[in-house]
Amino acid sequence: MTAKQGIQPQDLYHLKSVSDPQLSPDGTEIVYIATSMDEKKNDYVSHLYYLNLQDKQPQQWTFGEAKTSAPQWSPDGSKIAFVSTRTGKPQIFVLAKAGGEAKQVTHCKNGATSPVWSPCGKKIAFSLKLGQEDSIYAQPEEPTTGDKELKPLEVNDMKYKSDAGGLLDMEQFTHIAVVYLETGELEQLTAGSHHFHLGAWSPNGQYLAYTADLAEDPDLSFTNDLYLLDVATKQSRQLTAGIGMFYQISWSPNSRFLTFLGSRREFQNATQAKLWLYDVAQQQLICATSDFDAHIGDCMIGDFLQGVVAPRVQWLADNESFYFQVTDQGSTAIYFGNLAGELYPAILDDQYVYGFSLDAKRDKAIVAISTPTNPGDLFYINLQTGEKEQLTAVNQEFLQTRALAVPEAIEFKGAEGWRVHGWMMKPIDYQEGNKYPLILEIHGGPHAMYGNSYFNEFQILAAQGFVVLYTNPRGSHGYGQTFVDAVRGDYGGNDYRDLMAAVDYALAHVDFIDQVRLGVTGGSYGGFMTNWIVGHTKRFKAAVTQRSIANWISFYGVSDIGYYFTDWQIFAGLEDIDKLWHHSPLKYVNNIETPLLILHAENDYRCPIEQAEQLFIALKQRKKETKFIRFPASNHELSRSGKPSLRIQRLTYIRDWFKDYL
Repeated sequence: MTAKQGIQPQDLYHLKSVSDPQLSPDGTEIVYIATSMDEKKNDYVSHLYYLNLQDKQPQQWTFGEAKTSAPQWSPDGSKIAFVSTRTGKPQIFVLAKAGGEAKQVTHCKNGATSPVWSPCGKKIAFSLKLGQEDSIYAQPEEPTTGDKELKPLEVNDMKYKSDAGGLLDMEQFTHIAVVYLETGELEQLTAGSHHFHLGAWSPNGQYLAYTADLAEDPDLSFTNDLYLLDVATKQSRQLTAGIGMFYQISWSPNSRFLTFLGSRREFQNATQAKLWLYDVAQQQLICATSDFDAHIGDCMIGDFLQGVVAPRVQWLADNESFYFQVTDQGSTAIYFGNLAGELYPAILDDQYVYGFSLDAKRDKAIVAISTPTNPGDLFYINLQTGEKEQLTAVNQEFLQTRALAVPEAIEFKGAEGWRVHGWMMKPIDYQEGNKYPLILEIHGGPHAMYGNSYFNEFQILAAQGFVVLYTNPRGSHGYGQTFVDAVRGDYGGNDYRDLMAAVDYALAHVDFIDQVRLGVTGGSYGGFMTNWIVGHTKRFKAAVTQRSIANWISFYGVSDIGYYFTDWQIFAGLEDIDKLWHHSPLKYVNNIETPLLILHAENDYRCPIEQAEQLFIALKQRKKETKFIRFPASNHELSRSGKPSLRIQRLTYIRDWFKDYL
């Protein structure tokens, strides 16, 4: 009998994601999104699925080659609104549960997203982008043949590009509107030269909550305030007076309390998010997790799941209690909280909870869960007893033909004796008595977290015969505010020592690692750290740096976040070139002896490709062993949401570089 092989790069085409589960108002049915990859079209396809909790048989409700997202039940449970690209631009459609064709209810020039039902079920609020001269009734332009007219981009602001959006149309702004379903009439609720982000409609129908940064100089502002718009009077009032960054709004059933996440940014972008309440009756802002030293929300980093939507705080019908997501110790959990101040975990296992939808009357939930050996499925969980029933098994048939590595958790002392957490995977073909090469993986962020979730790249390396070591050094979320803040101003210091301590621990405690054949790789901050490591030690025999940072001085002006990120993270701007250069891996290029593969995307605006170009040219000029791979039509998210064929080629390059040199 032939042994099962491990995961291969091409297997990406066979794996599916399920995400964004939404429970019906009566708690008996769910809709969710399933995403797969179309090999012929080299793109993603996502569809709406339905499941009744009595027969538990998934049914596909949308078809074709479009992308579907953001499903939302109507208040009476008779319809589902969703976003689809079937007509080109994303638009909002409404589908009756009883059957029939979905009806397109928006025809906006630049698309429409984020549908939010009114409590009466007769209107849907949504988000759209409008130019200064655009009418809300302007419809998408017909595709033209031939060359598109080239126009220069006039730039007056520093925030003129983003990795997600590319070069931005500085005359377009995100606004909030409403469509009346019976007539198709549209009503614009916000206007002006700022971006407004739709939140949630109060259950009594009186208010729409939204967030916005209305600072006079958005280039130097990093707040996002909470506002209430009175639907009848169209008047807005500000609830948070420029004190922080807030998002993910939800309401208590009686419309008295708003719940949302965010922080006062005491540690800039290293600040753990808190759970906040606003008492509308008392006009009082309350931090519900002020003494809770964990990040509220999701900081898990991965390379597989598609369509994940961060779950909002969700209330029970008693108007006193709620559930919310927490990042903690390599897992994401669901916690219970109430107005009396109680906080405790309802779901806290070694896993990644990446979505949930609450049955407010029965204290049950549909929960999306990933583990290291299951990319992701939906489960029906009793939040009081923990009783769990699996509802989907979207990858089970394929994974039965593959062998998966099971990580083992480790804990060791890092720099200054701090406790550091991580994992090791044995090779798929592990046999006692043999020696295997080890690869150290370093996550990006740096304020993110590796954890108890499926990671495709790790499985591919384990299938090739490598031991995979991945850890959460200081700077990572999941281990308290002091830990996550400790990397700022110290890039390449104690974070580097934490990572070297991880390798030392592995070599000292695992007898099947070949201590000579060591590799290292990482992306973004992990790419910076890979560059730093090979410039400061010769213990690694091969390295792959991905979407990396090599020179903080040039990064300041070319990254979409550079002009403030260096101040926040390196504690230096252009007034302190010496400190920026001290923390730049390029400074240490003469020390690099490790064969280095450089992977970078052409359209990466977060860590622009000039960072890779500088490093490559410096290495080649010094006759160092290196190769530079440039991925077209891709941004910083290549490894997670890039074109499927390019993602597969990226994985192949990484695997083969380590195979050749280790």
